[in-house]
This record gives sequence, structure tokens and C-alpha cells, in this order.
Amino acid sequence: MEDAIGRFLNYLTVEKGFSENTVVAYRNDLHQLASFIGEEAAKHGYIPPWAGFGRQEMLSYLLNLKERNYAPTTVARKVAASKSFFSFMVAEGNIKDNPVQNVGSPKVGKSLPKPISVSQAMLLLEQPAKSSTPEAKRDRAMLELLYASGMRVSELVSLNSSDVDTKDGFVRCFGKGHKERLIPIAPRAASAVAEYVKEARPLLVRNEAERTLFVNRLGDRLTRQGFWQILKGYAKSADLGVQITPHTLRHSFATHMLSGGADLRSVQELLGHANISTTQVYTHLTTEHIRRTYEKSHPRAK
Repeated sequence: MEDAIGRFLNYLTVEKGFSENTVVAYRNDLHQLASFIGEEAAKHGYIPPWAGFGRQEMLSYLLNLKERNYAPTTVARKVAASKSFFSFMVAEGNIKDNPVQNVGSPKVGKSLPKPISVSQAMLLLEQPAKSSTPEAKRDRAMLELLYASGMRVSELVSLNSSDVDTKDGFVRCFGKGHKERLIPIAPRAASAVAEYVKEARPLLVRNEAERTLFVNRLGDRLTRQGFWQILKGYAKSADLGVQITPHTLRHSFATHMLSGGADLRSVQELLGHANISTTQVYTHLTTEHIRRTYEKSHPRAK
């Protein structure tokens, strides 16, 4: 079982170009499925080969997840991981048919991203400027760059020093599937990064050959989790009154761009969405903004 899962995860990474987060999630999902199969097999005294896994076993597994109060979104992902895994097993010739191909998945409502307002974004971006430490200058550069580009946090922490052109105002990042895109950045963000690179980064980096752009106090590449902790601290000091996640600035970037008149296709390219339908979720947010403005401003709207 472990060997089959390992081959599948390698396939997702090398051939499909799945993100590290997705691969980790699928690994956990499949290991959980394998553990369930093993436990069920132990009850009946037989070794559980994948070939003996069928639709009824999958339904029993889903029932087990339901009894353990897993969220529908989590169950839906586990079903998707199982379907992909068994499709891979069929393609490899390990099994004849995909036993879970026709197993239904919980219906999950598409939740709208929750951006912060422009004034809240400005307040958040002002927080690092209250300190002049190397870490504060790094943090200001990261927040300005995220809000200016709409990058994913995973893309931000993956940047190397050569990926940002502060003179011409561009950042190069690699999104899902290792697809490269160039994103223009505002002068204020470019200036913040330039200041960090010149004045703060040399004080944090311990190895002169280090290529990583944003580093932690030990001089190593900053992690997503590390950034989240930093963001939480500034959100608290800004007293925004709303919950902030690492994806908040990306959502806010897209919403503010569309509200400001940017066309959907351009925002799609900036965000690195493969399908424009993924970007269209933000149009609901801007439509609501227009409705509120209309109802507040038009004399006959009340």
C-alpha cells in the first residue's frame, strides 16, 4: 500500500506539477484511507490489497468520516484524492477498474473570499513602518509586495533575490504547475523591497551565497507558517476587527483591482488562474459593492 501511494505522489509532483500543499493533503488522505482499510481487514483476518477495495468499502469509509464529523469540504477532497489515486492504479495496470469512480462527493457550496477594505489594507500596510528593525523592513516589503501583486503566499516565500526587479517594477514568480508569470508592481512596493534588500537583508542573511529573498532570523528561507504568524501580529496591532489569513491580501488585491475598473481577463493573468471561472468569483464581490453604493447614493433606492 505504501509503495503504491508513494508512486502516485511522485507522479503528482513530477508529471502533474501539483503544488506541495496539495501533495501533502493527498498523502494524508490516502494514508488515512489505507489505515481504515487495514483496520477493517484486521477485523476479518485478511491482508488488505488495493485490488480488493470496492465501492462498498469506500461507502463504509465515507460513513466513518461522517460519524467523525468531518467537514463536507474535507470529505470532498478525500473523495477526490481517492478517485485520482485509483485512476492512477488503473493506468499503471495494478487494478482493472476504478472502484470509486461513481462514488458521489458531498456538495460543497463555493464560499466567497473575504477581502478587507482599501482603508483596512492601508492600515495593515502601515504597521511595519512603526519599527526600523531589519525584520520590520522585511515585513513591510512582504506586505507591500503581496498587496501590489496578488501573489500566493507560497509564491512569495519561494522568491529569490533575482526574481524582483525593483528598478523596472516587476516580480517573476512560479505558480501552480511551475507556470512562470511576470507581474508589474507599484512603485511603493518596489521601493519597500529595494530598501529591504539594501538595508535589512544583509543583516539577516548569514551566508553570502544565499539566494532566498525573504529570510527569517536564522538566515533561512521564511516559511508560509512563519509569514502567517507575522501577519497575525500586524493584523492584531492594526485592530482591523476582522480575521486575516495569508490569502487575505490576494483576495483584496483582486477585489480592489476589479472595483477600480480592471478587466477580468487581466486580473486572471495577474493571479495566475488557469480558468477565468476561478477569477469570476470576485465579480460577485464587486457587484455587491456596486449594489451597496447604489442603494446608499441613489435617491430612489430607499
